[in-house]
Amino acid sequence: MSKRLLVVDDEPNLLRAVAACLKAEDYEVSTARSGHEALMQLANSVPDLIISDIRMPGMDGYKLARQLRGSPRTALVPIVFLTAKDETADRIEGFRAGVDAYLTKPFEPDELIAVVNAILQRVERTHSQIARLVGSATADNTSASVHDETLTDAENRVAVAVSRGLSNKEIAAELEISVRTVENHISHILDKKGFSNRVEIARYVFERPQR
Repeated sequence: MSKRLLVVDDEPNLLRAVAACLKAEDYEVSTARSGHEALMQLANSVPDLIISDIRMPGMDGYKLARQLRGSPRTALVPIVFLTAKDETADRIEGFRAGVDAYLTKPFEPDELIAVVNAILQRVERTHSQIARLVGSATADNTSASVHDETLTDAENRVAVAVSRGLSNKEIAAELEISVRTVENHISHILDKKGFSNRVEIARYVFERPQR
């Protein structure tokens, strides 16, 4: 089954060019002319990857990315920025908003395809690893349940906040604790679960059995 991509840009000519480039690689492509239109489409169907401009009327790409990262339905959907904003500060802001890759216009079709392919292949590998882990956990439910209990209530709250894409500062404000305490909780979660980064914490929250 071909992967489904959503391209968001207010420039119709560029939107058609990007869509044509991706369709030539057998991707199923839908388009949106604004962040709000993109959200309307996402309410009905979540794509495998999103490519978005930054400068758009109403809701810019930064706001769109932050909103996607804040929703459990779209928190882990890969996002690629394709934009004319090429300053270092723009890139930093993009990565802070949660994007996975940042490309500038005018774009090279081969580079865009290479980035999209690499991200989707990484996601496929991750899903395969998760499926193996879930299968192993299913074979030993008792062991899995005991393992889940190793997180304290406070650590579980922090893990859920991490899965929503919140920064340490935002988590601290929401849970009314210090940033240092948040950092300590995250460090404990990483140690207890054998994780190496926040993405793995988010996957753990989304994939673990609901109790």
